Amino acid sequence: MSDAFSQLSVLGSSLTLIFGLILLWRRGVPAYISAFAAQSAVLAGVAAVVAHFGREAELYWVAALLFLVKAVAIPKLLRDMERRFGTERELQPYVNTATSLVVAGLLVLFGYAIMRPLVAVSRLPTRAAMPLAMALVLVSLFVMISRKKALTQVVGFLMLENGIALLAILGTYGIPLIIELGVFLDALLGFIVMQIFVYQIHDTFETIDVEQLNRLRH
Repeated sequence: MSDAFSQLSVLGSSLTLIFGLILLWRRGVPAYISAFAAQSAVLAGVAAVVAHFGREAELYWVAALLFLVKAVAIPKLLRDMERRFGTERELQPYVNTATSLVVAGLLVLFGYAIMRPLVAVSRLPTRAAMPLAMALVLVSLFVMISRKKALTQVVGFLMLENGIALLAILGTYGIPLIIELGVFLDALLGFIVMQIFVYQIHDTFETIDVEQLNRLRH
């Protein structure tokens, strides 16, 4: 049972990381939103797996909230934003696609390096998957600083939060439900603030390219 638990954890974490890498590989906002929705669904699945094997009943509630909020509700709001602003592709990001994928590979290796001491002392069946969760956090941060479109940065922020949630689920088998609910509220508040930010950029510059903010200096 422990082997199956470990393998499912690694499989789920690998999928969440792959969906995160789509933001560096593809250039269309619809693909980013679909990747985030799929990633959130997989994250909910990992939470359910940990709830089952770890016998943590509260994690079933967390898995349900993850699916409803992040795999259904937020992607719907993102698609509404995408329809309003039109499909603005990431044609000229700060870092091009080839270089971004190389950097992402290095970040994955760095994630393994910094998590190696923890994995070495941990006895949790999920320990092999924790470096993948850290890699997702690092890749998501890179997405936020290497892309110009505000909507892409919003998706990067949401994936960053997914990575942190995945790390918490794998490393602690879930923190208390009341804290999980607080994290959800923080994530939703951050999303709402960023949504307002995107609308303001579009209304001011008729685009969601954050590079246009440099015009405010003149």
